[in-house]
Amino acid sequence: MPRLITNPTAIWLAVEPVDMRRGIDGLSMIAQQALGKVPNSDAAIVFRNRRGNRIKVLLWDGTGVWLCQRRLHEGHFVWPKSTDTCFSVTFEQWQWLIAGVNWQRLSAILPADLQM
Repeated sequence: MPRLITNPTAIWLAVEPVDMRRGIDGLSMIAQQALGKVPNSDAAIVFRNRRGNRIKVLLWDGTGVWLCQRRLHEGHFVWPKSTDTCFSVTFEQWQWLIAGVNWQRLSAILPADLQM
């Protein structure tokens, strides 16, 4: 039974929005040519639309490619503002991102007055 984004080795967010009409081949081409990410096992590459309310995920599981889509009915996905073409996130940040939470404002570091 294949896993679907349970714990990929790497999660890459494509910073620039893409046309959501693109499928596996078109997004794979962007991943390789524009982002410089070679498809490999357990790596996920995430693309968003211009409005920021839809994402598509390419995931190589070792035997084939998954293409998944998620749409928020209200609000938008919080996306990094970066000068790079892609941005790496942790699995925990990914969980917050797909829930529509501002994952960039979350921190595991305790405030100075609460540190032991």
